[in-house]
Amino acid sequence: MAVTLEQAQKVGYTCLKALLRFAFMVANNLVAIPSYVLYLIVLQPLRILDSNSFWYIEGVLFKWLLAMVASWGWWAGYTVVEWGDDVKAVSEDEAMVLVNHQATGDVCTLMMCLQDKGTVVRQMMWLMDHIFKYTNFGIVSLIHGDFFIRQGRTHRDQQLVLLKDHLEKYYRSRNRKWIVLFPEGGFLRKRRETSQAFAKKNNLPFLKHVTLPRLGATQVILKTLVAPQENGTPSGGDSVRKESKSKGLQWVIDTTIAYPKAEPIDIQTWILGYRQPTVTHVHYRIFPVKDVPAEPEALTNWLYQRFIEKEDLLTHFYETGAFPPLQGQTKAISREMTLSNLWLVAIQSFAFLSGGMWYCLFQYLYHCLF
Repeated sequence: MAVTLEQAQKVGYTCLKALLRFAFMVANNLVAIPSYVLYLIVLQPLRILDSNSFWYIEGVLFKWLLAMVASWGWWAGYTVVEWGDDVKAVSEDEAMVLVNHQATGDVCTLMMCLQDKGTVVRQMMWLMDHIFKYTNFGIVSLIHGDFFIRQGRTHRDQQLVLLKDHLEKYYRSRNRKWIVLFPEGGFLRKRRETSQAFAKKNNLPFLKHVTLPRLGATQVILKTLVAPQENGTPSGGDSVRKESKSKGLQWVIDTTIAYPKAEPIDIQTWILGYRQPTVTHVHYRIFPVKDVPAEPEALTNWLYQRFIEKEDLLTHFYETGAFPPLQGQTKAISREMTLSNLWLVAIQSFAFLSGGMWYCLFQYLYHCLF
C-alpha cells in the first residue's frame, strides 16, 4: 500500500514534534531536578532551626516539579475529567488514596488532576515500585520521603515492616496528609491472568478491568496512621469541614482511572505526545475511615468490594462513555479539571532561571578557586 504525501507529512510532523518534546523534557529535567536538590542543600540550616518551614518549602518545590510533569501531558492535549465525590472538600484532612493501576501514565494523571486540590500535592506521600528509585525522579522522591516497595512474596513481610517504620519516621514529622498507593501491586495487563486464576480458585468474582487487591500495605497504613478514636462523616457539605481538625487518617478516597476504549497512556506517550489528544476520566468516592473495618478478614472483604465496584464503574464507562451517577443523583455530574497555562509557564521559567543561576554560581566559584 503506497504512502501518500499527506500521510508522510503527518508522520514526519509527529516524529519532529516527539523529538522536540523529548529534547524539552531532557532539558527540563537537567535544570529542574538539580535545582530542587541544590535549593534543599542550601536550606539545610533551616531544617535544623525550623523543620516545619523547611518541609513547607520542600513541598512547594515538589509540587512545582510534579506540575512540570503534568504540563508535558497538558500541552499535548491529555486532559482530565473528574466524576463522583468532590475531593477538594477533604483536601486539608488526612486521607489514603486507593487507585487502580493500568500503566505508567496513571501516576502522571494523578500528578495532573491533584494540582488544583489545595495543599494535597506538596503534603503527599507516594507508595511506588522500587524500580522508580532508579529513574530520573528517584532522587526527588527519596528526599521528599516517598516509599519504594519491592514486589514479590519473598520481600512482602520485610517490606511491610519497613513501610511501618517509614510511616512512623517520616509521615507526621514532614506534615504529610495524603498517601497514595496502588493496591493491585502491578499493572493490570501483568496481573490480570493471575488474579483471575486466584478468583476462580477462591470463588471470587471474575474481574476484567481491575485485579483483586493485596491487603498488606493498606492494613499497615490504617494501623499506623488512624487515631485510636476516629471521627468521620460522608463527604460533601459542612460536616466535612467540621471534621477537618481531627487527628489521624480520616478518609479513604477510592479513585478509579478510566481511559477511552480501555487504552491507557504510558509515560512514553506522555513525554513524546504522539497520541491524539485524549481525555482521561477519574472517579472519586470518599469513605470515612471509621467505616473501614480493622480486622484483617473484614478489611480484605471491604477492599475486595471496592475493586468489584471499580469493575462495575469501568464496565459502565466503557459501555456508555460516562460513569454512573452517585447514589441519590439522577444524572452523573462531571467536572473538567483545568490548569493555568500562565502558571505552568511561570514554574517552567523558574526552573530554567534557577538552572542558569546555579550554573553561573558554580562557574564563579570555580574561577575563584582555580
